[in-house]
Amino acid sequence: MQVTTLSFDNLHQHGTLFASLLRARHHTFITTAGWDLPQADGMEFDQYDTPASRWVAVHERGEILAGVRLTPTIHRCGIYSYMIRDAQLGLLPSLPRDLLSFPAPVAATVWESSRVFVAETVPAANRLRVQMQLIHEMVISARTLGAATLLGIIPEHSWRLARRVGLDCIASGPAFGADGQRSIAVTISMQTKLH
Repeated sequence: MQVTTLSFDNLHQHGTLFASLLRARHHTFITTAGWDLPQADGMEFDQYDTPASRWVAVHERGEILAGVRLTPTIHRCGIYSYMIRDAQLGLLPSLPRDLLSFPAPVAATVWESSRVFVAETVPAANRLRVQMQLIHEMVISARTLGAATLLGIIPEHSWRLARRVGLDCIASGPAFGADGQRSIAVTISMQTKLH
């Protein structure tokens, strides 16, 4: 199993890994979850996939096992900044404006974690190992980028997994969603040590 952090500066060094990651996101979020998201050529993408973002991919023999996108909260692209803040500003009607219990920060030391997934093809016996690899590389990458804090939206009870591996992860807003797919905004400190 390999873990790679992609950026627009290093995409050329990793062949089709970025396209494979976007295809895995398509399968996870559009095909399986049924979300109405932008897509082209079997790849899912949105306005936050810009040169300012980074993408962590857990992969093995050409197959994407898991991924996450990191976006700086100080970046803007047209009217958009980052998902949680844009939801608060009412720019994303599919998300509630009150998903975060405080004003969404804009700071060089705060990054957003989004589009987190583990592929459904990962066997149950390997899921925790894959999740640990993803979290570990996400933290290393975020720290390297200067992040002291990550904001993210995760399934309502997933923050407990983050705490099990030593992350200081706290719920930062009310649970939202329906049909058994409830989510919650979380704040993750990058100051703690991973187990």
